[in-house]
Amino acid sequence: MELKEKLQSLASRAEILYEQIKTEEATKQSLILPFFQILEYDVFNPLEFCPEFVADVGIKKGEKVDYCILINDVPTILIEAKACFDKLEKHDSQLFRYFSTTKARFAILTNGVLYRIYTDLDEPNIMDKAPFLEIDLFNLKDSSIEYLKQFQKSNLDLNNIYNSASELKYMNLIKMVLKNDLESPSDDFISYIVGNFFDGRKTSSIIEKFRPLIKKTYIQFITELMSEKFEATLKGAKEALIVKDASNDDKDNKIEPSIEISKIVTTFEELEAFAIIKSILRSDVKLDRVTSKDTESYFGVLLDNNVRKWICRLDLGLTKSLILPSEIKNKYNKFLLESLDDLYKYNKEILESLRILL
Repeated sequence: MELKEKLQSLASRAEILYEQIKTEEATKQSLILPFFQILEYDVFNPLEFCPEFVADVGIKKGEKVDYCILINDVPTILIEAKACFDKLEKHDSQLFRYFSTTKARFAILTNGVLYRIYTDLDEPNIMDKAPFLEIDLFNLKDSSIEYLKQFQKSNLDLNNIYNSASELKYMNLIKMVLKNDLESPSDDFISYIVGNFFDGRKTSSIIEKFRPLIKKTYIQFITELMSEKFEATLKGAKEALIVKDASNDDKDNKIEPSIEISKIVTTFEELEAFAIIKSILRSDVKLDRVTSKDTESYFGVLLDNNVRKWICRLDLGLTKSLILPSEIKNKYNKFLLESLDDLYKYNKEILESLRILL
């Protein structure tokens, strides 16, 4: 199996076990050790994957980090493990102290679902405050999995990982800037955009005038860009299929191949909304039971992939709206949305729609 498939399998296991795990030790055994087994480490060999590794801090002796990966007897990756229900933010200072007392190049803080990976890009032998890579089993991303491949035992090259970490750090910072300007365009960003076509003074009133328009255009631009790439992929697949069909045609009875390409294109905004709704529903249902169905007129969220069991529908055109079933047959309730964040305002209504179907 490929790394991605193995991680997806572990993620499915995590979703099933998450509510049943009550301790840190149970988290280690059921989630964390399997994760590092996927990365090809022998988690039962203390010469390679050492539990309770001593990392004395100053005058404090006997300080121990949960695990340490040793390469040629040299501590290389420190791992601090917490229970799956723990928030990681309050524990990074502990790992920070351990990092500076060892020769380790990397450190991982995890609760079995989130894996935050750190190094010392800002100052040698001082762990950075922010991780350069985060793996979330409940939200696996292809780009993150590609970077994680470098941590597989068979691929491990510390210098390559370190160079990648530097690139990834700045990519994450750039993404954060772009994300912030997408959600709430800054004055400087608006001023820069407007300055390309507006010759007058960019006063505060001008900036406020263009703020909603720039945000709307920004989102539309990303959506259109993704749609174009999706259509290009479909076109390439269609052409490849036609060539294949043509090569297989009987010479004496040639049949002109035909294929119908769907006009439905799932947008970035619809996927983002689907992720928000899944996060709302997580408390009441296993996420693998929540599926989606895109149509030309709306994006639907279903239970058990059953079109008769629709939890909600989304219309994310120029006027955005959330549609929920009504107690009255063939009727529905419609709520206007100014932004996708407004979905959280209808948390109770969305959960109630689900509970009726359970």
